[in-house]
Amino acid sequence: MTETPERKRIIICDDQSLIRRDLREMLSNQGYLVVGEAGEGRAAVQMARQLVPDLVIMDIKFEGDDYDGIDAARELTTEGIAPVLLLSAYSQRDLVDRAREAGVVGYLVKPFTEADLTPAIETALARFQEFDDVKQQAESLQEALDTRKAVDRAKGLLMDRKGMTEAEAFRRIQKLSMNFRKPMREVADAIILAHHINEPDE
Repeated sequence: MTETPERKRIIICDDQSLIRRDLREMLSNQGYLVVGEAGEGRAAVQMARQLVPDLVIMDIKFEGDDYDGIDAARELTTEGIAPVLLLSAYSQRDLVDRAREAGVVGYLVKPFTEADLTPAIETALARFQEFDDVKQQAESLQEALDTRKAVDRAKGLLMDRKGMTEAEAFRRIQKLSMNFRKPMREVADAIILAHHINEPDE
């Protein structure tokens, strides 16, 4: 008898109840289990500490609150509780940079459809697993975040140059790290350096 895969447990956080309702329905249709809902970031963090979900899907901004989804994501990442997929209608560079520094593993741009949801969730969960692997080699959270940035850049180069998927590119970096007994950060930096060396002068 085949075992039924365990449903991924998700907390959703948005200050608009209509969006929470629609999101809950979409997630349920896609086979995910919504274990909690919150209307602002602090409540979502407290809920995640108690429920330890597989993922928190969180709006980037809350009306009238200077504590935003990125602040909440930083707390959840620092404490190693759960990955965060940010809902955003914004694409400002400063927000993207802040989110990366906070350890956010994915974005879903509003408005989105049910078809957008599963790929965004599965990508976020895969990136969080990668980040977990990176953290095993790092001595601090900041070092892990810096390493992940370098690894993400190196992955992008391998995907562009070698036609790899994101998962294949990460496995290549991981394999090189093990084969040469070098940290993933050094391998990623070497891939980036090789790319610059091989680029023709402008």
